[in-house]
Amino acid sequence: MSQSTLKYQLKQLCARNRDGSFATQANRQRLLTRCADELKSLGYLHMNLHSLKGKHVQALVKHWQAEDKRPATIKNRMAALRWWAEKINKPQVIAKDNDFYGIERRQYVTNTDHSRTLCQEKLQRIRDPHIQLSLQLQAAFGLRREECLKFQPSYADQGDHLQLKASWCKGGRERIIPIRTQAQRTLLQQCHDLAGNGSMIPAHKTYVQQLRAYTYWTIQATLDKNHGLRHRYAQDRYQTITDWPCPKQGGPLAKQLTPQQKAQDHAARLKISHELGHEREEVTAVYLGR
Repeated sequence: MSQSTLKYQLKQLCARNRDGSFATQANRQRLLTRCADELKSLGYLHMNLHSLKGKHVQALVKHWQAEDKRPATIKNRMAALRWWAEKINKPQVIAKDNDFYGIERRQYVTNTDHSRTLCQEKLQRIRDPHIQLSLQLQAAFGLRREECLKFQPSYADQGDHLQLKASWCKGGRERIIPIRTQAQRTLLQQCHDLAGNGSMIPAHKTYVQQLRAYTYWTIQATLDKNHGLRHRYAQDRYQTITDWPCPKQGGPLAKQLTPQQKAQDHAARLKISHELGHEREEVTAVYLGR
């Protein structure tokens, strides 16, 4: 059976099992296709969908480690392999703990601040009003790219909070984000006026077409790498809630906080984690430092 057949079978498996958001599904299919190609290059020439074994997983991990792939990259690929194994009822072929394969633990805390603000001068270079407002939604509410494109103001705007549909969000997890400022309210009104009962994708376009337009215009305006807008949202929220800046903005480290401040810090991080669509408080160290 040819490797092209394995890739076709993996594509069909992904098509039959649409777990998570559009971006999650697309990324999973991309990773599994890459794994099929890498297995072929490693000498496994006659695999099919159901022939996945532990030796294949170990060979892939050793290959990735030899290429000095980052632990976070390897863990993402392992998640795709586990999904494949689960869908063919063979979860036992992959160890539950990544430590089994010698994969380093992900380091969330760094000293580098990746936050960025939305430059209004650059924003004006973008001629698509839907994308202009999508970028402003990212900055104002800490939205991911897919969320700001699929955003439907008529559904999401609940007066004092935003309600995000599961189908917009990474991992298929719906969430609530508070509406706190007049600037946010003004932005939402602009979204209502432009989109009406639709989304931030023009009616004549598909999500994929608008995603391509987003990529084109943000590169043209040098406004790419917009995940940094989420970082800034998290940092601003932290200072609003605690009344002091986070470590990545020069604020006190965890070891410097009083017991009362530590309780405030934990509550703030938990709240911000939920607003950003994460489940664990410790993930906020990526945005805030520790």
